[in-house]
Amino acid sequence: MPRATSRPRRRPTRALFANANFRWLLGGGFLSMLGDQFTLLALPWLVLQLSSDPLVLGTVLALASLPRAVFILVGGAIVDRYSSQTVLQLSKWANALLLGALAAMVASGTVSLQAVYAISLLIGLATAFSYPAGSSILPQALPPALLQPANGLLMALRQLSALLGPVTAGLLIAGQASGLDTSEAPGRSGLAWAFALDALSFVLSSWTLSRVRLLPRTAPLADAQSVLQAVAEALRWCWRDVELRSLCLYFAAVSFFVAGPLQVALPVLAKNQLPEGAAGLGLLLTVHGVGSLIGMAIAGLRPSWRLSTLGGTVLLIDTVAALVFMPFGHIHASWQGAALLLPLGVLGGLVQVAVFSWMQQRVPPAMLGRAMSVFMFIFMGVAPLAAALAGAALRVLAVADLFTAAGVCLLLIVLLGLWLTPIRRIAYLVPAVPRAGA
Repeated sequence: MPRATSRPRRRPTRALFANANFRWLLGGGFLSMLGDQFTLLALPWLVLQLSSDPLVLGTVLALASLPRAVFILVGGAIVDRYSSQTVLQLSKWANALLLGALAAMVASGTVSLQAVYAISLLIGLATAFSYPAGSSILPQALPPALLQPANGLLMALRQLSALLGPVTAGLLIAGQASGLDTSEAPGRSGLAWAFALDALSFVLSSWTLSRVRLLPRTAPLADAQSVLQAVAEALRWCWRDVELRSLCLYFAAVSFFVAGPLQVALPVLAKNQLPEGAAGLGLLLTVHGVGSLIGMAIAGLRPSWRLSTLGGTVLLIDTVAALVFMPFGHIHASWQGAALLLPLGVLGGLVQVAVFSWMQQRVPPAMLGRAMSVFMFIFMGVAPLAAALAGAALRVLAVADLFTAAGVCLLLIVLLGLWLTPIRRIAYLVPAVPRAGA
């Protein structure tokens, strides 16, 4: 493995934790991530209390995700026109007000499905701005050499919050439901507390964000340029960059032919083939999440642990994933799936941090919000569509056949990327070593 810097003995994590901006981002980010998990669990539970119709639950979840997919490119343009810090703070305050209002309605017993629909729609709209703002603030707050360790640790914390948050929220809701709550809706007090704590996390993380001091910024978008023109400019720029275009198209194909279908196939496999059923699905998702956490932590703490090129790493890891998916549909025990998903999660966590950090260094600062929104749109827009098509396909295909097809498709995508694109030559970007405390 090549050395990451000209002075390999210095650990980037030392300079990272000596950086005041990172410490504020780390603390506020973890609070916000943990709070998000409370709402992710409490919102579906609230809907199921208000209506037992699964279609209603699906509609609420769609309203929370659709505006994000539709407006995320616009959000990226707004971030580039103004400031990632300002846009992120405003989105946090918007979420705090929305969740605070929802908590108050739940606590007072005045909540309705119409109110839940409206709040879900507005939260989805706010995330269309917070996602590109959050992904573009790191390059404006930290030296380039600290981006990969920072991304690794922040993404690892996100995975950790995804593991701890639902358990904590579940205990809160269940504890309130088994206490002195005598309302007609059991657990109403716990749901109100879950939404209120998430609202508080947004307030606190907005305050920590205000303590961040951004590095000098290049010229923002010209005021004469419309938002749609700015989005079109970003799409043209991404298309002209051959390596970036190849990587975006590659991940779009992976998202459509592999990631989307597997979102549906894994729960179906757990229901039909695993004796533990839902508990088996939870175990598989947890094990994969733990693997991703390990991989992201390694990428953050040991950024020099890498293969010769970034593109070669992506292709190799996806080859391994393809070979895992082909037989995955034939497992009949949870431990078999866990044994396959744990190393896959580690490899996926490693490459996710590396690709994200590469893009943050590759893209000019004035284009960063829009470029990152294009990259995120690939996953938020393509994967749900593919999941819907996979659900229809499972009416005529066995789940094992879908897993095999996904593995074969991934292997073909890797081969096409190897032969027809410059992906394998995409190199890691090696910035200068930061001074301690920079």
